[in-house]
Amino acid sequence: MTNQKIKIGILGCANIAHRSMIPAIKQLDTIFELSAIASRTKEKGDKLAEEFQIPLSLDYEELVDHPDIDALYIPLPTGLHKEWVNKALLAGKHVYGEKSLASSYNDALQMVTTAKKNDVCLMEGYMFLYHSQHDTIKKMLEDDAIGEVRHFSSSFGFPPFPPGNFRYDDEVGGGSLLDAAGYTVRATHFMMGNDFVVQGATLFIDPKYNTNIYGSAFLTNSKGIGASVAFGFDNFYQCKYEIWGSKGKIIAERAFTPKADYCPKIIVESNEGTNVINANPDNHFVNAMIEFSKAIQTKANQERHYSEILLQSKSLEQIKLKSTQAHG
Repeated sequence: MTNQKIKIGILGCANIAHRSMIPAIKQLDTIFELSAIASRTKEKGDKLAEEFQIPLSLDYEELVDHPDIDALYIPLPTGLHKEWVNKALLAGKHVYGEKSLASSYNDALQMVTTAKKNDVCLMEGYMFLYHSQHDTIKKMLEDDAIGEVRHFSSSFGFPPFPPGNFRYDDEVGGGSLLDAAGYTVRATHFMMGNDFVVQGATLFIDPKYNTNIYGSAFLTNSKGIGASVAFGFDNFYQCKYEIWGSKGKIIAERAFTPKADYCPKIIVESNEGTNVINANPDNHFVNAMIEFSKAIQTKANQERHYSEILLQSKSLEQIKLKSTQAHG
């Protein structure tokens, strides 16, 4: 496959596929060939196929079993991943699955094990990791811009969704833990390292929906550095992280959802004053798909993604467990 385009299919017609991922894949037409799309309803699949000039509109099973498809992008709700991600992996397809990839650590372990056995790539869709603003911040840390790191904090939350939104339905993997919390936990490991462990957490279960709609957690590493994360579906909008050091702090104002033409602000505060840096606009959807193509080609990249998936899922499960313990 090294010198050929990767033939990719879309399993599911979620809004993120329509709005962001299909355009990103189409933009990378020297790397990917968008060959097919699948939907629960033929009408919706046919409509997107026509809009984006995708050759085939299929049902889920037909797409998974199609012999000419190399890889799948799966934007289904988390609760449907156990079935369809595993079916795709068993069929020998490389998979880029939307976050959260798994509803539990055991489900994540099953997916990773299946991917390894079938020698295919499995990647979790945290696109924000591939925005260049974070490279800028990491370079600042390396250059001692704020001294030694003392604490990391992150928050991601937004006002309520309309009633009936799938995020309120635990049957399909709803709840803020598997949605908004995932960004804050992933940011902690991405910016600070993989040795952070959840020490305490709380989740508020809304009796109206019987799912968690907001919460927070505290993590620590072996060096005594703490990380505070907060998240929710019933919150004033927040989308940032902050790194507090011995000589200053750095704030990424739009850490998780900057649009491709948006210049995120990076705020650096110290005793010398405040410096606001306008980071370059960047399309993290395109960059994430480039990473997916590299992971398909490189065994070392595949192993790294396997490890990241398991760490992420384990951390979210720890938050759920610690919350249960806290509430007795």
